[in-house]
Amino acid sequence: MNIKKIGLTALAASLVSVSAHAGSMSVAGGASINAEGYSGENLNGGTTFSMGNQLTFTGSGELDNGLNVTLSFIIDEFDGDTTSTSGAANGSIMDDHSVTVSSDELGTLKFSAEGGSSATTAMDASAAGNVWDTFDGARGTIVTAVAQSDSAPGDNSFLYTLPSVMDGLSIDLSYKPQGSNALSASGYGISYTGVEGLTAKYSSTEIETGTAGTSGDHTAWHLSYVYGPVTGTVTNSEYDVGTAGSDQTLSSFAISYTISDELSVTYGEDTIEKGNDPTDAEYSVISASYTAGGMTLSASMKEAENVNHTTASNEDFEYWSLGASFAF
Repeated sequence: MNIKKIGLTALAASLVSVSAHAGSMSVAGGASINAEGYSGENLNGGTTFSMGNQLTFTGSGELDNGLNVTLSFIIDEFDGDTTSTSGAANGSIMDDHSVTVSSDELGTLKFSAEGGSSATTAMDASAAGNVWDTFDGARGTIVTAVAQSDSAPGDNSFLYTLPSVMDGLSIDLSYKPQGSNALSASGYGISYTGVEGLTAKYSSTEIETGTAGTSGDHTAWHLSYVYGPVTGTVTNSEYDVGTAGSDQTLSSFAISYTISDELSVTYGEDTIEKGNDPTDAEYSVISASYTAGGMTLSASMKEAENVNHTTASNEDFEYWSLGASFAF
């Protein structure tokens, strides 16, 4: 039985000839002030200051047939996309935007015009919070490093969450439509929270690029357990394509301790294995955050070793940051 096709067909059929009740519009925002610095052999990054800002507009309403429809888009200048025609390099301030249609009986279908997730990338980040991303040269930092590959479908993709199968169990299905010279790609993800304190997730997504060397699969799993004030998390992500030298495995763990409702500390590590390279890239972080009302104060220290999968001394770096963020 093809559950995905049945669910999507039923949901699409229910969208015919409907009208909407009165809806609502809401706006949520965030801003931050940050200070950070890099250091390493023959490198003095100094201290830099930056500001973060984001507004999320959400409109929602219920249709005559009982379906709920939500439109969401984010205004976030310089959102990190510096290559596409919609990116910050061309002055765009529009970030992720999507339409979500849902009901208790049919589940939830999300269509993302930008910023879509596959069933695998929809899972949480690495246990340590993607420490490697701080040292990823693709983000325009002073550090040159290898970015982590994944199965994010990008623009114009679907993510479908099935109706509740049983308490604590949820299933996601993703679909990337056929592209130029590339087949469509699908994926699935399973999450279970039926045991108190435990979260277990597994997912697998096809990678279809139209080229055998860069097509394959992306699988990941996530285990976390909360015991009193302590949370332990372990994750693993495997990116497996036709060209063995492009394969990547990201393994990670983190331990968090909640000192109070406002204060918490975390230590975590990321390790990236790449293709046939004999040397792994290794990252670690220790961070603390304090939250009061809508304000969060944060501090972190991060280290990176062998970022380009070599043992050269100039491939080791340190990073620190201080930040204050505000939600409204």
